[in-house]
Amino acid sequence: MIASLLRTLLRVLFRVRVRGDCGRLSAGGVLVVANHDSLLDPVLLGVFLPGRPLVVATREALGRPLIRLLLRAVDCVALDPTHPLGVKRLIHQVKSGRTVVIFPQGRATTTGGLMKVYDAAGVIASRCDADIVPLRIEGTLHSRCSLVGGAHGRRWFPRVTLHVHAPRKLPALPSMPARERRRRLADAVLQLMQSMLSVPTRRTTLFGALLDAMALHGRRTPIVEDVRGQPESYGALVKGALALSRITSRFTQPGEIVGVMMPNVSISLALVLGLSATRRVPGMLNYTSGPEALDIACGASGIKTIITSRRFVELARLDASLKKLTQCRVHYVEDMRSQLTLRDKLWLVFQALPRPRSVLPATDPNETAVVLFTSGSESRPKGVALSHRGILANVHQMRAVIDFGPNDKYLNALPLYHVFGLVACSLLPLYSGTRVLLYTNPLHYRVIPELAYTRDCTYIFGTSTFLGHYGRHAHPYDFYRVRVVVCGGEKLNEAVAEQWLRQFGLRIMEGYGATECGPAMALNTPLCYRPGTVGRFMPGVEHRLVRVSGIERGGALHVRSPNLMKGYYFVEQPGRLQPARSEIGPGWYSTGDVVDIDDEGYLRILGRVKRFAKIAGEMVSLELVERIAYEASPGCKHAATVEELSGAGESTVLFTTDPMLDRIGLHQAARRLGARDLAVARRIIKVPALPLLGSGKTDYVTLKEHVARSA
Repeated sequence: MIASLLRTLLRVLFRVRVRGDCGRLSAGGVLVVANHDSLLDPVLLGVFLPGRPLVVATREALGRPLIRLLLRAVDCVALDPTHPLGVKRLIHQVKSGRTVVIFPQGRATTTGGLMKVYDAAGVIASRCDADIVPLRIEGTLHSRCSLVGGAHGRRWFPRVTLHVHAPRKLPALPSMPARERRRRLADAVLQLMQSMLSVPTRRTTLFGALLDAMALHGRRTPIVEDVRGQPESYGALVKGALALSRITSRFTQPGEIVGVMMPNVSISLALVLGLSATRRVPGMLNYTSGPEALDIACGASGIKTIITSRRFVELARLDASLKKLTQCRVHYVEDMRSQLTLRDKLWLVFQALPRPRSVLPATDPNETAVVLFTSGSESRPKGVALSHRGILANVHQMRAVIDFGPNDKYLNALPLYHVFGLVACSLLPLYSGTRVLLYTNPLHYRVIPELAYTRDCTYIFGTSTFLGHYGRHAHPYDFYRVRVVVCGGEKLNEAVAEQWLRQFGLRIMEGYGATECGPAMALNTPLCYRPGTVGRFMPGVEHRLVRVSGIERGGALHVRSPNLMKGYYFVEQPGRLQPARSEIGPGWYSTGDVVDIDDEGYLRILGRVKRFAKIAGEMVSLELVERIAYEASPGCKHAATVEELSGAGESTVLFTTDPMLDRIGLHQAARRLGARDLAVARRIIKVPALPLLGSGKTDYVTLKEHVARSA
């Protein structure tokens, strides 16, 4: 009777809904594992799940008088996760046919993401051979019962949804020591919960996700800051996006790919979101790639309209690039404010801002949201079409494995034309209520550490090259508030990793992504970290390895996932989208990388398929050639490429900034690493600096041209 009254009260106050099939819960003898976002969670699960389950409440929940009073209406027990006797009692309950609900984290989250997972849930499920039912609690993180300090948009009675997922079994483990077995079981439960949290709970678009974030965190919540030093709220960003969508609709058509050539400022984000809101597709042009590459990108994707800024064109010296694009009309954002008529302003104030969804056209989440362009580090740029669904799927995947929340602040100096800078460093925090500071140039090596210090940034992103420069120019206290450093875009240099650990006490989290699959297919995190790897695959990413002739370990990586691109735009077939496909079949993408995966799922990149040279009948990785050079001369920069010798096959060429490096030093370094002599570069070219792309990657196309000229 009391439980029924409490259920009715909570349903009215929190509008509680239960989604999914609860049939297995009614049968009993199962273990329910749930995320723990607030102290109210055990009460909600105790009264809304069928069959009067036994809920394992945390001691901190029982320590609150109101929660302890409410828990009298449900069957609950306190558990010390480190106490084996309590776990044995729960095993007995499950074996007797009881449904047991447990929070594997052992405490309510204080970060907004998953925290440490104890082995109790895994041990119980393993000993009972019981089904595990993952259950996602959505909404309580933003209630007054949440322990996330300073959370934006906290409300007394937010809408709560309980998502019940399909039952699962933990994987069978081979014979091993008890301690290692418990660790593996806890790890299996962690991966199961990450998979649960990575599934989007609703279908929406980029602009729809922005509106959802504004409704959740509050219209007045500051969210984006740029070089002007004036934080903009969700409301200001939505207002700017709606105004720009109104103006750009006059000179563009639905479905048209519109070139965007803008720096990292808040109006750039508003422009991207505003274009996508009216079914225009922002084509993020790499303005550092040069006139020829820009012309190829526009031709391949069929771009006829470009939006940029006069001041930006002047400062970045892009006049020559724009003059090359003779087939494109250029519009400047400085002119757009004057194009807002009185009618537009009335529409914005009285119709669009109060009811933004009602004034926008219906958009299928499977439609193309953004077109990005490959870096061109090894070939000509290709247009990559990413859907709303694909981008948001990757956002959910990253949110499931990275712990961050409203107390954090991202520092993003990576350009928006790069998938890393756009999705991971801009859209991810925007949709998560995490503040983001945009900076215009990642090459300002002294300024960026100072910004991290003065703006209290907690998350830093960069390529290995950029992070190395930041570390050399930073004061030891500049990153005092930083708790996570993420490296992507290129292989992490071991010397850079050691420098950050030694100088700042920070371990760099290396990730692995591609423009075609989003910024993160795999990622090291504080919860799951292994040196020398790029972490584990994101939840929902399927993979296959195809053997490569001449390479003993690993294989060529092919992936399929919800965040996979829709297809390519090639310059040979302008404006025609070529769907994703690999030798495995449609819907698969060949990454072009040779990788090795260990028995716990950690991914080690061995090299690019294209970056292997066949020497004396054996395959030699150019990544290994570079690694030997870094071992011989860690303080300088090195890059290897292939040289075609007339009548003698392939050879390796090393470009280095070290004027003293010779093949004797390389052979000595190869012996220290245990590498074969074949991996030592046959020719060395000394250069003052390596050519870089705007994303910070080495420009191998330029290096190959240099080799061809010097042959």
